[in-house]
Amino acid sequence: MKSNKAVVKVMQPKPEEENIAPLILDILGKLGEDPRRDGLARTPERVDKALKFLTSGYRMDIQKIVNGALYEVKYDEMVVVKDIEFFSLCEHHMLPFFGKMHVAYLPKARVIGLSKIPRIVDAFARRLQIQERLTQEVAQTIQEIIDPVGVGVICEARHFCMMMRGVEKQHSGAMTSAMLGAFRDRKKTRDEFLALVNHRGNGF
Repeated sequence: MKSNKAVVKVMQPKPEEENIAPLILDILGKLGEDPRRDGLARTPERVDKALKFLTSGYRMDIQKIVNGALYEVKYDEMVVVKDIEFFSLCEHHMLPFFGKMHVAYLPKARVIGLSKIPRIVDAFARRLQIQERLTQEVAQTIQEIIDPVGVGVICEARHFCMMMRGVEKQHSGAMTSAMLGAFRDRKKTRDEFLALVNHRGNGF
């Protein structure tokens, strides 16, 4: 039976000195542009730097991100971090998709530092992705690290591959979810999570 366990170890990165700027220079020429005109003279280097940042998740170590920020606490109520903004690149067209992620878990014996959850989201978002896998990877990774009673993740995103090309729908969004443990098995837990995500008040 195939395991659903998250893969915490990341891919072996290419050397940092790998230069993709010459490839961008070639692409610009094939698009019919003059890559040496003033506006494009430094574009290959800028694209090189931007792509390396936008795919920096391949070079992130989840264990180093967590950095021991796990705490033994007698707390068994839901912990929710919502409206985590993220940006990613669609692996099909390498166009951006962006949105917000809401992450919740029910602690069993320990909690994780709150700032670590957005960092985990970034580690998986800064790769070539699809929204469904991104949502699942975040949920499975938190499940693996904290070993809680359950994890719930909801992701809301807009995709430039739908907005700029193809169907060209400007206001369509996509929602995905991953429910593990109690969030999958208990309707009451799921309903509480959804209510907390949808709650707006006191500036939140």
